[in-house]
Order: sequence, then C-alpha cells, then structure tokens
Amino acid sequence: MPILKNVKRIVVKVGTSTLTYDTGKTNIRRMHKLVSVLSDIANSGIETALVTSGAIGVGVSKLGLKERPEDTPGRQAAATVGQCELMFMYDKLFSEYGHTVGQLLITKSDVENDERRENLINAFDKLFAYGAIPVINENDSVAVDEIVYGDNDSLSAIVAKLIRADALIILTDTDGFYDADPGSDEDAKLIPVINEITDELYSAAGGCGSKFSTGGMVTKLHAAQIATDAGIDTIVMNGAYPEDIYKALDGKQIGTFFTGNRK
Repeated sequence: MPILKNVKRIVVKVGTSTLTYDTGKTNIRRMHKLVSVLSDIANSGIETALVTSGAIGVGVSKLGLKERPEDTPGRQAAATVGQCELMFMYDKLFSEYGHTVGQLLITKSDVENDERRENLINAFDKLFAYGAIPVINENDSVAVDEIVYGDNDSLSAIVAKLIRADALIILTDTDGFYDADPGSDEDAKLIPVINEITDELYSAAGGCGSKFSTGGMVTKLHAAQIATDAGIDTIVMNGAYPEDIYKALDGKQIGTFFTGNRK
C-alpha cells in the first residue's frame, strides 16, 4: 500500500453531497467535524487548503427553492446567496479552533492567464505564510463556463498543482473508486490503489452528481489524472467520516489511492 510521505502541504476537496443532506440543507454536524479535523491537521504543521463546493446547493436551500435551478442565471443567483452563507459558516467554525480563513474565488481565466496565475500563486503563498487556511471555490456568479461545464474536482487538482501540494484528498459520497457502479452493481469492488488511469477506468466511472451538485466519479477520476500527472498523490474517500483523513495521513488503507507520477 502506498503511503503519503513527508506531507507538508495538502489540498482537501469537499463536495456538495458531503456538505448537505438529501433535503439540500447543510449537514452542520459533518461540516463541523470536517473543520475540526482540518484545524487539527493545520495545528500539526501541515499547510492545508480547502476547496469547497456547495455555494449553489446552500443558496438553493437559503432561497427556499425545491431544487437546483436549470437555467444558468438561476444558478448564478443561488451561488451568490450560498457563497455568503458558506463562508460565514466556515469563518465561524474555523475561528472556534483559532484559525483564520481566506476566501479565493477562481475562474478558468485566472489560471490560464500568466499574470493572473502568478498573482494567484503569490496570494496562496502569502496566506500560508500568515498562517491562514485558504478556502477556494469557483466564482460561479461570473464564471458561466464553469457552472455549465466545470466542476470543483478538477479545480482542486489545479489548485494542488498551483500551490505545489504534496497530496490531494477528495471527499465524496462513496468509499472510493469502484470497478463498477456500487449503486447498481452489488458485485462492484473497491479498488484500493490505482497506479495508472486508463480508458477502462473512465468507462467504469460513469454516472453524474446529485440533484444539488454536479460531477460524479468521472470528474474525480479526471481530477486524479491532473494531480497525479503533476506528481501529486491523490486519495478519493468517503466524506461522511472526515476523521478518516487522519488514517490517510498515517499511511493506512482508506478509499482509493492514486499514486503520483514522479519523474
């Protein structure tokens, strides 16, 4: 079993399905547990960045909508409301453990433009130097392409590359990556270690997100490919048990471990 070695900087990505109940409302207990674990990890000296989904989902709940809007302007509006609520909660929870958070809302153009990318990297470096925990989301209120085509799984891998992270941990609503859809195939088996991402794995991924979220296992596989191609070890694991992040950092078997391709 590969283990995470000499980890000094990590990115943790949490999705809407982990942060909310099936009703669409915030799972406060799980969010509180996640924050306590990340705060403790930061206390240990590991620089920690959090990529969070949930702005649209939380906004849908805050606005009293029954489901995620189908139109882009509706999702933009929900994101503006939800992002305020989401950051309010993160700021309040992290402050209970003595940590300061800094919000970064990123679009694709921020990464693709050389000057803006360099400014972004500098902002991350200074946040870590100040001892703050970066909390990152896509800027869904203006980044229409991301709302329609994008996902925060890929964003988390891009962030991991930008900040030269040692590991990426993606929290999802399954125990890891299976050789088939565990929701429809009772014989589906968890794959503990993946050393190479193949077309067959993409075929096995399939599926999409919940009614309150985007993505699915395909986007996590794509994120793992981005990260591992950059030499970053990646773990996809169940976000229902945030304390299992300790196990991952201790080198124990948890979820699916994608080995970074170090050249």
